[in-house]
Formats: sequence, structure tokens, C-alpha cells
Amino acid sequence: MTNPIADIEKSDVILIEGSNTTENHPVLSSYVKRAVTFKGAKLIVIDPRKIDITRFATLWLRLTLGTDVAFINGMMHVIIKEKLYPEDYVKSRTVGFEDLQKTVEKYTPEHVEGITGVPKDQLVEAARLYAQAPAASILYAMGITQHTTGTDNVKSLANLAMLCGNMGIPGGGVNPLRGQNNVQGACDLGGLPNVYTGYQKVDDPAIRERMEKAWGVDKLPDKPGLTVTEMMEKGPEGGIMSLYIIGENPMVSDPDLNHAKKTLEKMDFLVVQDIFLTETAKMADVVLPSASFAEKEGTFANTERKVQRVRKAVDSPGEAREDWKIISDLSSRMGYSMDYKSAESIMEEIARVTPSYCGINYERLQNDGIHWPCPTTDHPGTPCLHIDQFTCGMGVFHALEYKPPAELPDDEYPFYLTTGRVLYQFHTGSMTMKSQGLNDLAPECFVEISQQDAEANGIGDGDSLRIASRRGEIEAKARLSEKAIKGTVFIPFHYAKAAANKLTNAALDPTAKIPEFKVCAVRIEKA
Repeated sequence: MTNPIADIEKSDVILIEGSNTTENHPVLSSYVKRAVTFKGAKLIVIDPRKIDITRFATLWLRLTLGTDVAFINGMMHVIIKEKLYPEDYVKSRTVGFEDLQKTVEKYTPEHVEGITGVPKDQLVEAARLYAQAPAASILYAMGITQHTTGTDNVKSLANLAMLCGNMGIPGGGVNPLRGQNNVQGACDLGGLPNVYTGYQKVDDPAIRERMEKAWGVDKLPDKPGLTVTEMMEKGPEGGIMSLYIIGENPMVSDPDLNHAKKTLEKMDFLVVQDIFLTETAKMADVVLPSASFAEKEGTFANTERKVQRVRKAVDSPGEAREDWKIISDLSSRMGYSMDYKSAESIMEEIARVTPSYCGINYERLQNDGIHWPCPTTDHPGTPCLHIDQFTCGMGVFHALEYKPPAELPDDEYPFYLTTGRVLYQFHTGSMTMKSQGLNDLAPECFVEISQQDAEANGIGDGDSLRIASRRGEIEAKARLSEKAIKGTVFIPFHYAKAAANKLTNAALDPTAKIPEFKVCAVRIEKA
């Protein structure tokens, strides 16, 4: 997030796109509700489903799946045409405006309505409401990123925020809501194939030389590695003979699960390190039991870039050990000694090699967290980014054209499918499905379908349905709902017994390599 969570309550307008906020981020959604209910903020929700947060919305815009770039271009067309943007800000702090202006010129409200299904008057109203706000915040989640155009979607939202001067101000910003605990920290500390800690590029010779000295090695690789999705796509046929999977359950969470299963089955050697015996761990040659968050010391970085201490509360059961100890022992046995004394000593190394974390240490985290970047130990941290200038100097507009999803409905597969989460289960259910109370509230998979589609296909609430795509099929019960739009069904992906990801498309965003979980074509019939 460019801004801290608390800034949401300072916003005059909040735009939520691609986020089922109340179910995926229930605590953070309370800030949105308070801003609207008690502080007079206006809320714009852009989502194909009538999700719960729409009850608080001034405007709810129901767009066709995968048409976000066209819609945002349409908003910018109106804002530029009506001169609702701060020209001084755009001239002094950004580059590329002329190209953006040329690109969005054809995205008239009428043209955008034909692509997105959003009535032109609603588009104009949303554009004016966002642009005229003294401070407007954008919140988004995986409904934006999990597309073949996910990178373009994010860049489009950044375009919109820069165009209206909403970067570097309280109550503004472009704020991604992270999907899992400490996923921000994992990315910060090099959990991506193209960067070291602090997003330092692996193909930069100066950075690579500095890391070689810090770690006492002769030569680090000079090319980025593979993403998870690329590894699963290549498999043994592409030279990937073994996998070491830590805290991930791809046998439920990966797209095109039939292909994922075949890939894992063909591995020469599969190692899984996790806190429970997941569907993936059951396929492993070796399972390394690890400690949960409550059983170890360390730090997490949350969705607002705030680094916080985690303190051990209970001992680990059985042979479970902290992840860092398992990894250190493996590394030492494989020839590179990792002789860390504690989690704190690892944090000290992180501060030495990570520019944005240089000023963060355990002593400073004793009572509260610190937002990175924090370059020195007397620096207070940076809750709000881009106040005086952007990190790269000038903000860059990206002129982007709309591209349709990789797979669209046709006569054989006439429905759109989108996937997501429900409030009472989390991700692949590795933890939440151990709780009987949560299982009572959300016991099984379902197919959310509109009343019109149900009537047209002779489907009643609770009927068992067979849902098929070009990649596989599952069975689940029908749930007639006003949340659903005609022609589109929704299935939560938590449930291994009716895994929605047997259906989803593994087509990737060419830049981020994220699969298109949010759009594919399916057919439905009574089971």
C-alpha cells in the first residue's frame, strides 16, 4: 500500500475494484465502513458481483469480467475531456501524459459501455466523483491482479491516481490488499525470482557484486529464475526434476489442477515443508514439519508495509521446527554454512543488505512496527509513499489498450466462471478446515448462480450441478443468489473435494506470470 490503513478514514472518496473486502479483509473493511458511515466518505465499488460492501456504496458499477482497463480508460477519458485533473501536478510530477491522452480518447462512455456493460451515465458519475474529491483512495486485490492483463490493470489504477493528484497525500494512494499474511514480507525479502531483498534486481551487476560480498560467495546467477507457475508449466519435460514447496498447497491453489497433479506426480523428488499434512504434502517424498506463527520468533510485514515483531507463544508439537532452522540446516549440509544464532541475527543481516530495511532492528520493533522504507536507525519510517516525488523521480503514465481475457464463453462453454473466497474459510483450508465451527458455517463448495440463469436451465437452489471447462470438471451444489449476474457463476476455491481450480485457466500475465484465475469459460448441467 502506498498509504497506511488508517488513511482510509481520511479519504473523501474510496474506490474499490477487484476486492471482496468484507470477506477477504474483514478487519480492514471496517475502516471503509467507518469512513462511509461516520465521516461522510463516498464509496465507489466496481465488481461484477453484488458483494456485501456494495451496501455501503454511493455507486456500484457491475462490469463484465476482465474489462477493467477499458473501464479505467473510460474514467480517464471523462476526467481529461472535462478538465477535472490538476494540470500543475501532472506537468510537474509526471511524464507520458500526451500518450495517455491519445490512447484514452477513443474510450468514450458509449464505447466503454459496449465493452464493460456499465451504463455510460454511471461511468461519467464515477469519474466525476473520484476526480473532484480532495483525497481519493483506491483499494484493489486479486480481482485486479489474477488476469492475463493483471499488470495492465494495476498500471491503469496507478494512471488514474496520478492523473487526479492522489499520490503522496493523506487519504489517497493506490493500495493493494495482500491476500495472505506476510506475503508482503516474503516479496520484500527476495521471495521473487528476479530480485534480492528490497526488490534489488538480480541482473544488476553492481547489486549482484554487493550481495556476493555480503554472503561470501564467488558468483551468483545473473539471470532471473522461474516463477511458481512457470515451474509447474515446465515440469520434468522442461527440466524441473524436483520441487521444494514451503507453506504452499498447489494441489488446491494452482490453476488447471489436473495438469498440476500430473506435474507433481512426475517429479523425481518432492519435498513439502508445512504445518499440516496438506493435499500437496500427501504426495511428497519427504515432509518437513514446520512451526506455525505462534511457535516462533521473527517479523512479519503487513499489507501497509509495516514490519512487526512476532513472539513465540507456545512450543511446537512433535518434530516441528522453525522454518529458518530447517532451511539453515539443509543449506549447511549442502555445502553453504548458515550459522545463524537466532531469528534476530537474521534480521540484523536483512538490515545490512536491504536498503529499505536498514534502519529496522528488534530494539526499535519492541513496542510498535515501522513502515519501510526506513534507511537509518533514527528514521521514523515512511507510512505514506511519494509525498514530494516518486521513487523513480517522475511518475510514468502507461498508455494501455484494453485486451480481452484469454478465454471467453462460446456455444460449448456459455458461462463465465470467476473464483474467490468466502468469509469463513481461508485459502486452501489447511488451517480453517481444522475448525468445526468454521466448517459448520461454510461446510462445502457451491456454485453461485443468478435467478435468471437458474430458471433458464431448470436449476433449483441446492441442486447438485456438474461444472465443466476445457480442463476438467467438478460437482457442487447450486446457490441461487442476488450477488450473481446473468451469464456468470462464482465458485470459492477453498474446497479440495470440489476444487474450482480444476476448471480455471493457467494462461499467464506475460509480465507478472500470474494465472487468469478470475475468468474462464464453463458449462453447467444438473449432476
